[in-house]
Formats: sequence, C-alpha cells, structure tokens
Amino acid sequence: MNVMTKTDISRVIAVLDAPALVPGATPKPSLISVEDAKAMTVARMTDLFKGHINPGQLHFMKLLGFNRIKVERAEGMHYIDQNGRKILDFFGGFGSLAFGHNHPRILAARRKFQEEKRHEIAIAFMSQYASALAHNLAKCSPGALDMVFLGSTGSEAMEAAVKVAERAAGPKRSKIVYAENSFHGKTKGVLSITDGKLYRGEFRLVDGAVRVPFGDIDAVENAFKSDPEIGVIVIETVQGGGGIVSAPDDFFPKLRALCDKHGVLWVADEVQCGLGRTGKFYAFEHYGVVPDVTALAKSLGGGKAAVGAMIAKRDVYMKAYGTPKTAMIHAQATFGGIGEASITAIEALNILYDEGLIDNAATTGAYLIERLKALQAKYPSIIKDVRGKGFMVGLEFHDFSQTLPALLRPVVAMLDDKLKGSLSGFVGALLLRDHNVLVAFTEYNRNVIRLEPPLICQPEHVDEFISALDLLLGRGIVAIVKDFVKSQVT
Repeated sequence: MNVMTKTDISRVIAVLDAPALVPGATPKPSLISVEDAKAMTVARMTDLFKGHINPGQLHFMKLLGFNRIKVERAEGMHYIDQNGRKILDFFGGFGSLAFGHNHPRILAARRKFQEEKRHEIAIAFMSQYASALAHNLAKCSPGALDMVFLGSTGSEAMEAAVKVAERAAGPKRSKIVYAENSFHGKTKGVLSITDGKLYRGEFRLVDGAVRVPFGDIDAVENAFKSDPEIGVIVIETVQGGGGIVSAPDDFFPKLRALCDKHGVLWVADEVQCGLGRTGKFYAFEHYGVVPDVTALAKSLGGGKAAVGAMIAKRDVYMKAYGTPKTAMIHAQATFGGIGEASITAIEALNILYDEGLIDNAATTGAYLIERLKALQAKYPSIIKDVRGKGFMVGLEFHDFSQTLPALLRPVVAMLDDKLKGSLSGFVGALLLRDHNVLVAFTEYNRNVIRLEPPLICQPEHVDEFISALDLLLGRGIVAIVKDFVKSQVT
C-alpha cells in the first residue's frame, strides 16, 4: 500500500480549494504570478527576455555584464541585486530618476491615493489631479508657457508639441527644421525629426523636415530665409543622444530673435534635460529666453509613473485648438492625466523645490564636472573631453588608437571607426563588475559615457564614483582591455 507524503496531501488540498471552472468558461493559460515573477532566477529571466522581448539586445547586455544582475530592490542612489550588492546609480534611467529610487514622499502619496480608492480614468469628467498638475507646470514655466497637454511618454509629449506648433503655424508653413544628431522619440512623427539611421530604419517618414547642424545659427538663418514654408524649428536644448552637447551660449538668444523675425515657432525639447537636471528647471533658462512650446517627461513621473507633458504659450495653443470645432483634434488621450500618475508628478514637483534639488544639481553637478576635469588632466591620453551642466554630463574618451602606446597607434588607427564605443563599454562594464557603479552611454557618439545621476546625489557619491573611475583608469588601457576580454571567455 502506497503512503501519501505531505507534498501529495498539499497538492490534493490545492486542487480541492481551486475554484471550479464554470462550464464553457475561458480556460486560464499558464500565467506567471506576481510572487513567481519576484522569485524568478536570472536564468529564467534570460530565457523569457530572449523569447519574448528582444533577443538582439541581450547580446549587448551580455557584453556589458548587465545580464548577470537581477535587481531585487532600489532605494535612493542605489540598486540592490540578488546578492545584496549595492550598485551606485550614475545612469539614472536616462534622466528619469531625478528623485532617486522610491522616494518616501512619492511612495506615501501613491499609497494614500490607493487606500482612498480615488479615481484614475476621468475622461468623461474633469480631473482635479490633472488640473492641479497642469497648474503646477504652468507655475514652474517662465513667460507665457501655460497651456498643458498631459501624456505618458517623451515621444507622446513631443508629438503633441510638434502638432500644436504645426497647427499654429498654419498649413502654408508646415515644414519643420531639426538638428543633426537629434533625438526626439521613436513614434513615427517625431522619428521624422530624429537624426539617427538606426532608429529610422527603413520606415517611410513624414515629409517636410529640414536638417541643419546643431548650434549653427547661420545655417538656421539660411534655412528660414530660403524656404518660406518653414513654420517650426525643433531643438533639444542639450543633445543627450548626440553625446551631451550644448549649443554656443549665444545660439538660443539669436534663435529666439530669428524666430520672431521670420514668424517661426520654436519648440524646445526638454524631455531629458528639463526638470532641474542642468541646474535650472528648464535648460533654456540658462540663456534668458523662452520658446513657444516645450516638452517634459522622464523624471516628471517621480521614477514611479510614466508622465509626459507638452507646455505651450496660450496664443500658440489657441491658434491650434482654441475653438469648440478644433478643441478635440488633440485632446487628452485615455491615460493622459490618469489620477495616480498626476498626483505622483504633483508630489515630485513639490519635492523638487522643497528639497532644493535644482540647486543641488547646479552645485554638486559643478563639483562632479570639476572632479572629472581633474581626472582628464591626470589621464589626457584617455579622456578627450568633459562637458555638460548640472547632472547632465558627458565624459568622452579618445578614439581607441590614441589611448595606446605610440608604437601601436598606427596599426590600430585603421580600426578606430569599428572600435568606437569599445573603450567606454569596457570602462562601463568594469565599473559595474569591480566597483559597483552603473553608468550609461550615448547613441550617436559611442565614445561618450553619459552621467545622469539622481538630483539627490551628494558630494560623497561623486567622490565614490571618481575614486572608482580613477582606480580603473590608473590600471592602463592594455590592462583594462585584457581584463574585459578575459571576462567574456570565463
């Protein structure tokens, strides 16, 4: 006679306790529960990522060692992995974590919203939360920027920005000027003014886009003069994907004057550089001018919600959508201004000022740049440039051949183009593996490490990062390369 084990008994009880299927009911597929997802192993995560998300991306994650990490939780300036290791976050989710991970005030606001069972979707009614967020964004914005469209992503915010500007400019002035090495999003409209072959792929894009060099005011003026159909210019105030690149200091004041002269509307893309990241609420405030339309996203959601916003001057908005007949052309989408996302952004904006995070970005960001420039002086054959404002900083390495001993340079120089990005990748991978520091990279200039830590970053965090980078670079390029290659075959 067979004896049932405790495991057998537990299985029987589970079957008996399971709800009976209603005849004809849709059978439940084999779904993973929330708790099972939390307990998932790295190997299982890898299988699912490869099978259902992006197998090609996994190749690059493996090169950098990112595939070995399972983040269990995150707090403040750190991720904590499956082994309890604290990883200092100098990546910041491409600028989406201004308040750090799981800011307690943001968690508390969201928890209270949920406990009180407040409404989320308010399409049929006005939402007090969306209204309050729009008011706050208008108060944070200079000049006449006071009409707000709420969405969920940077791409959506930029689509709204381009559409409102094009509508206001009118059908006879539908052409748009954009900059080389720009990045404005991956949805099809703004992809047409995103200057990246990789992202453009072979999609058929929107016509009427005019490309100019970034920061070249003469090229902009020539475009305006030569083509009366140009009605809009779209520019990132600081190019993120382009390698953390700023225009000359006189560019934006001259651009404002040119736009006024020629009747062209200026759209400032502040999705990545806005919300205090450069030491001002908007990066364009460094230049004492105001665009006609701008867009925010990234950190607007406080690191816990997906929130994007277009903010336009009232006269621009009213030209585009100011009558009952035109009001619904680009009204709120289903999830635009959703309740919990709105209150998260409301709390985030209050924290930004209550905790002095804009000022901290300016002062501690300047300290970060100062420490990096000292490293540049120490390793001039490795570090080509340090640039940026606040906590939006680019660390550019020389082409690979220039970092090697003189005898090796002529041979390796022929491979520099193919090797672009390799040194930044080696350094990023080893910073994570050996020093528990996470950094990011830029899309177009692959020699650049992108540093966008949370705005809560303190001088001691800067010192920890600089110490790690100094130790790594001090080993020399040959040792760095050998160590990285060895890590790929073991």
